[in-house]
Amino acid sequence: MNQALELLQPYPFEKLRALLSGVTPAAKDPIALSIGEPKHASPAFVAEALANNLQQLATYPTTLGLPALRQTIARWCERRFAVPAGSVDADTQVIPVNGTREALFSFTQAVVDRSANPLVVSPNPFYQIYEGAALLAGATPHYLPCLAENGFNPDFEAVPAEVWRRCSVLFLCSPGNPTGALVPLPTLKRLIELADQHDFVIAADECYSELYFDEGNPPPGLLTACAQLGRLDFKRCVVFHSLSKRSNLPGLRSGFVAGDADILKGFLHYRTYHGCAMPVQTQLASLAAWEDERHVEANRSLYREKFDAVLDILGDVLDVQRPDGGFYLWPKTPVDDTLFTRELFATQHVTVVPGSYLSRAVDGHNPGANRVRMALVAPLAQCVEAAQRIRTFVQSRG
Repeated sequence: MNQALELLQPYPFEKLRALLSGVTPAAKDPIALSIGEPKHASPAFVAEALANNLQQLATYPTTLGLPALRQTIARWCERRFAVPAGSVDADTQVIPVNGTREALFSFTQAVVDRSANPLVVSPNPFYQIYEGAALLAGATPHYLPCLAENGFNPDFEAVPAEVWRRCSVLFLCSPGNPTGALVPLPTLKRLIELADQHDFVIAADECYSELYFDEGNPPPGLLTACAQLGRLDFKRCVVFHSLSKRSNLPGLRSGFVAGDADILKGFLHYRTYHGCAMPVQTQLASLAAWEDERHVEANRSLYREKFDAVLDILGDVLDVQRPDGGFYLWPKTPVDDTLFTRELFATQHVTVVPGSYLSRAVDGHNPGANRVRMALVAPLAQCVEAAQRIRTFVQSRG
């Protein structure tokens, strides 16, 4: 077996199951705020497109995907991230993928040079795939703490030059999981400058980019920064997007990677061996989803309603703020985060994730300690009920 498998830590939900093992919860209906799985209805027209193309089951898909899908994605990128029309080359700068999880992992295997003693740099807390992908690519993960005093973003200016010199891939997540923090546009431009200086790739995980609060002010992304810099070759920059959160389609397993054509050429070559071409019927359903924004606007409206209601209930009993985007709350807990999670489950039958399970301790400090992640994915009534139970729990502890 690959010895690097021994380096992989248990997934956060394995740790959560172990934490709650043996606990008999209160006799109340269970409410899970733990898993970030969208629960809003999937768009009916996407299901129809899938059903109407089931004859494509008899067709082998190509790794590069349908030209029509790539064109649709390219034009969406331009509209959404203020990139000049016609600048994204659908033939060389877009690859459909089976969701961002699959793509983030396989991308890392393709781009990391194992012979260079490489680092894969990521925020901390982080989506665990970044770490696992780094380890299995023969790289060493390097964690940048995301602290409240820095707006839950890493302090990139404090990163030593030696780290940047060894950096092969810098992972960004904006809005962040679990913090919901956006990486500001000036910071993105500065990171591009550092990537040029030290020759590393920026891999921007933007799967939560369409979950924001101000309809008149969509958050910028890495492509926005490239466009403002006149960098339409997107050199050293790659973005990852998904229909899972945007369109409530986690089971479709559909997303895309876009950016630097030279990097994507190598990634495409890797994928032809990886065997991960998206089924044609899935591609056609995905095309329909990327062409429509009305269902996405309705989705954001549902999340806004839930954040408003939950923060109104919890705002004066917990140290918690509205995030910049995404569907998570990242409150500070009055006690140890694992104790908070276990007792909340026992007394209120509400499940959250300890923040320390989503982070790594560096120099004796875990930036997720004494925080929990709450995913507001359940229907409004359940989110309100969960918030009321959490309020009762916190007040009962004095």
